[in-house]
Amino acid sequence: MTPTSAKEQKLFISEVQGHQARYRKLIRFTHSSTKAAGAMLAAAVVALIVANTGAHEAFLEFWHTEVGLFFGDQFAGMSLSHVINDIFMAVFFLLVGLEVKYEMTVGELTNIRQALLPIVAAVGGVVVPIGIYLAFNAGNSEAAGGWGVPMATDIAFALGILALLGNRVPSGVRVFLSTLAVADDIIAILVIAVFYGHSPSFAWLATAAVVLFVLALMNRNHIYSLVPYLLVGAVLWYCVFMSGVHATIAGVLLAFVIPSGSRVNLKSFITWSGDKVREAGAAYQPETPVRAQGGYLETVQSLSAVARQVVPPATRLEHKLYPWVYFGVLPLFALTNADVSLVGADLGAFLSDPLLYGVMLGLVLGKPLGIMLFSFLVVKLKVASLPENVNWGHMLGAGILGGVGFTMAIFVANLAFDSEMMVTTAKAGILAASLVAGVAGFVLLMVQAKRAQKRGVAYLSTPPEDEGSLQTADLNAVRDSEELLRDIESPLLKEEVAAAKKRTGVFEIAVDLGEDNMRSDAVAEARREAVEVEITSRQVKMRSKDEEAGPQ
Repeated sequence: MTPTSAKEQKLFISEVQGHQARYRKLIRFTHSSTKAAGAMLAAAVVALIVANTGAHEAFLEFWHTEVGLFFGDQFAGMSLSHVINDIFMAVFFLLVGLEVKYEMTVGELTNIRQALLPIVAAVGGVVVPIGIYLAFNAGNSEAAGGWGVPMATDIAFALGILALLGNRVPSGVRVFLSTLAVADDIIAILVIAVFYGHSPSFAWLATAAVVLFVLALMNRNHIYSLVPYLLVGAVLWYCVFMSGVHATIAGVLLAFVIPSGSRVNLKSFITWSGDKVREAGAAYQPETPVRAQGGYLETVQSLSAVARQVVPPATRLEHKLYPWVYFGVLPLFALTNADVSLVGADLGAFLSDPLLYGVMLGLVLGKPLGIMLFSFLVVKLKVASLPENVNWGHMLGAGILGGVGFTMAIFVANLAFDSEMMVTTAKAGILAASLVAGVAGFVLLMVQAKRAQKRGVAYLSTPPEDEGSLQTADLNAVRDSEELLRDIESPLLKEEVAAAKKRTGVFEIAVDLGEDNMRSDAVAEARREAVEVEITSRQVKMRSKDEEAGPQ
């Protein structure tokens, strides 16, 4: 338990502290990218097993059940599978849009020079897979339209696999892969919107544009309540759905009009909240039942009402959606879309189908090849540099993980092909490629971690003061180092960590512990000493630079 969570635990009466501890564990579980990837994998495995048994027909029949509302004799509805693919996945794209907006406003995409490497790498990871796919399928007009299938990286699976390595890989690898996946998602969203919709209805598109304009006006007029945005957003979804453009794009559009600022003047709030806390302290009567303390309750309620509004609407919505999307929507999508049935299929024709190899090799070979080639060019041209502590072995491992297509690739396959057999073949290629890329990427990065361990190098990280500003993959990794960093009593370390926490991003130290120290029983003590030496060295270097610079 971290010091912060320990202090929070003491806020509650002893009778419910156990409940609070379990609640915190549940929150941590539902915000774990590794657990989310595991939930999707389990759903995909169930779908594959059912698809190749006698229960497959009943399974399909269930997901084709119509649900909706009756208005007299009129029925408005759709099948369960369409609810998942058109409505629930719009919520997934809303979360993707919020993550993209985060990166573009306060994340890695704000500094174009810093973001240039993963952005260019993402472009390479799109162009080369498309080229490989078309090399196999350009001669088949029906299959050629599936060129978008192998271009997309599944951010949840890729980061979930990477999270298994914790802080055994540098944080720069996570930042590179997550930024690449976000840039990849932006490209995929544009491709879906432009190339994989039906013939658009310009009347409905015009209506959708008017609704989007209304949402933008709401943002412009500083409406910070989420409810109006979600209600009008539902209208936007319907207009986009009726237009012929895939309805999930409405989720992305909605994300970009939800305010990412706070309605509260944060500077004034600090003074005002301090006054309210003192008022509450003065009004509190220890011997009086809390329900009878009207003044105290009124003050606390006033503080609570304003404090809730400090957090920007976009941040509130992102945190609320994360567990529902990654433990509900995406496993449901996997359950309904990973059902590759080979029962009664002509395996010879299946295994010789160029579509299968275009998708599979596009992801397994095209993704890492494109990512590495474009990254190498950017670095060699000195337009950007590799992240701190990251080598080309790490980059290759991240590039291979980029070949984990799964959710986005299956989603595009459903849009790209009309033939059920072609969709099944594409899904088989996606699942095979995702398995190979996931295992190979993990193994390669584990080899890099083992090499670092043999050299006696460890990566120790701590989050900034605002943990909520971190992406999930970073937050999972920094928790591995918190206990070690807490145990170090060095004033230099505490000074360095305190300064680092005021900066955005993850503070990371790569220390050389020596091969013997890594293998001895005194690993923790050796790490503590090595960290203190590293901190001292950093402090000396920083002071020397300041002295050389002189007074400004």
